[in-house]
Amino acid sequence: MPPYPNLICDALLISETIEFLKHRGGRASAISVVGSVMKIDVREPALACTLAEGLVDRDARIRIDEADVVLAANDDGCLDLRNSEFVVIDLETTGAKAPPCKVTEIGAYRVSNGEIDAEYHSLINPETEIPPFITSLTGINNEMVADAPTFREVSGELLEFIGGAVLVAHNAHFDVSFLNSEIGQVYLDYRLGNPQLCTVQLSRHVLPHIENHKLQTVARHYDIKLENHHRAADDARATAQIFINLLGELSEMGINDLASARKLGGRRRKWKTA
Repeated sequence: MPPYPNLICDALLISETIEFLKHRGGRASAISVVGSVMKIDVREPALACTLAEGLVDRDARIRIDEADVVLAANDDGCLDLRNSEFVVIDLETTGAKAPPCKVTEIGAYRVSNGEIDAEYHSLINPETEIPPFITSLTGINNEMVADAPTFREVSGELLEFIGGAVLVAHNAHFDVSFLNSEIGQVYLDYRLGNPQLCTVQLSRHVLPHIENHKLQTVARHYDIKLENHHRAADDARATAQIFINLLGELSEMGINDLASARKLGGRRRKWKTA
């Protein structure tokens, strides 16, 4: 089984199995999966299922049903935003790209029923030098993280805090890519499987007329105080408050399910030029 239920496996055999099942309509005999993916010629269904269990045990997206391997239904798009649980996260890092850059601070807030009901925060020892430019931007220096836990040491409690919630961030691609980079170094071949929403993308459509969609600008639009910008806990709390406001606006627009919100967030606006 995955080390945590919200992790999915990117190992080559798992990825090839999932692609094979997608091309077969989501279901194929264990014999065909073992033969096509694992390149093992097996004629007995029971033996094929035994071999396929090695794949199924690593990823909850696939399962065995009698003599078949089945792609589990992914219905997270049906999640009702009004009743779902969210974890809003922000990271500070040693640079812009992972790898080679590493996480130096994590801030996260759980949002349920339109309110913040839990929080998580930790400085992280990146086990590498923090560049002076990053220190000038975030205020986090090498001395501050010298005795902080490594990502490996906090990974379990962080994954438990996230749980099965929808993951939200302001520029989610950045934060999730760093999380997955760090997770992959602790749990080889694994990454987060949580559904995601990006408040930058959502605000571009919900608030098309504001000056820009930087965190400070959107926070100011909603009269949200943002102190210590570029510190993870403060930025995550502001993002959580922004997201609560965006949820209200989405509801007024009749957008109440995750699939519709993701579709809106992923759609590019066509801007008029002067």
